[in-house]
Amino acid sequence: MRQGCTGRFSQPPAPMLFLLIALTVLLSTAPVIGWRPWPHLKSNATDLQLGDNKKFEGSSEFVHLKYHMGPVLTANITVHTIWYGTWQPAQKKIIREFINSISAAGSKRPSVAGWWKTVQLYTDQTGANISRTVRLGAEKNDRFYSHGKTLTRLSIQSVIKSAVTARTRPLPISPQNGLYLLLTSDDVYVQDFCRQVCGFHYFTFPSIVGYTLPYAWIGNSAKLCPGVCAYPFAVPDFMPGLKPLKSPNGDVGVEGMISVIAHEIAELASNPLVNAWYAGQDPSFPVEIADLCEGIYGTGGGGSYTGQLLDDHDGATYNMNGIRRKFLVQWVWSHILNYCTGPNALDQ
Repeated sequence: MRQGCTGRFSQPPAPMLFLLIALTVLLSTAPVIGWRPWPHLKSNATDLQLGDNKKFEGSSEFVHLKYHMGPVLTANITVHTIWYGTWQPAQKKIIREFINSISAAGSKRPSVAGWWKTVQLYTDQTGANISRTVRLGAEKNDRFYSHGKTLTRLSIQSVIKSAVTARTRPLPISPQNGLYLLLTSDDVYVQDFCRQVCGFHYFTFPSIVGYTLPYAWIGNSAKLCPGVCAYPFAVPDFMPGLKPLKSPNGDVGVEGMISVIAHEIAELASNPLVNAWYAGQDPSFPVEIADLCEGIYGTGGGGSYTGQLLDDHDGATYNMNGIRRKFLVQWVWSHILNYCTGPNALDQ
């Protein structure tokens, strides 16, 4: 992200110059590269030739995921949600149930809770694992589009500020164990949405919000680009011969959001301040535990192939069970196994 302003002005005094330089650095630092469902459109570890390696779910030979000594979320995680725009009760219910399923015991295998066990393997510098518990926290509705229907990456932080400083029922401030999800409805456009990202995560600037809070934005692509961000339940226009799969919950836009939400929560837990678990040398452009598995949902997945999935009795496609629903969720990288994995892996 390159943001800021240009103009002619006299040279400021030294203290002011220092502040301007610091602000420029902050504003020019991009949020973590967002999730995209088509890994072959950009450089990705899963596109590398693996030779005789029988596993195509990422490359154990080429990936160098490292721990950079930053914090991970070892305390019980609370997900605070901002519903920006117009949302139907049924849509909210699907997303809430997915989040509640992350820590649900007793779900039929393969389960969302089983998927989270891979994320739990990541530790901080004391050896403490990421928390097993992920719970749904407070919610805030912004049904009147308080910051408009077109948002920039920085204005997203202003939306979060409005939610945590609201006069009535503000979202709680939880820097240590809170994750803040800004979910935009299908009539809201966010900078780079559909062209470069379907969602991204970062942390808020104290200069804008007043606190450093890990957050993620995910958009509903149903009207703008379902073939890009709701694949494989919708397909791109440039692939007319490809038939979309049937979604398990009957809402293609929300169905596409589920996997992006999972992607971002996994990365927020393992890299909340962009200084913990990632591959690559540049923390401004890290390759994180979900980035390494873009577009992989089952055994054999890679490139534009999702991998082996499951079919429900009504013909819907999924790869894991929640409390009462089925979901299609992207796998994440296991630094123990050194490849992408999920609860529906055939070799478990």
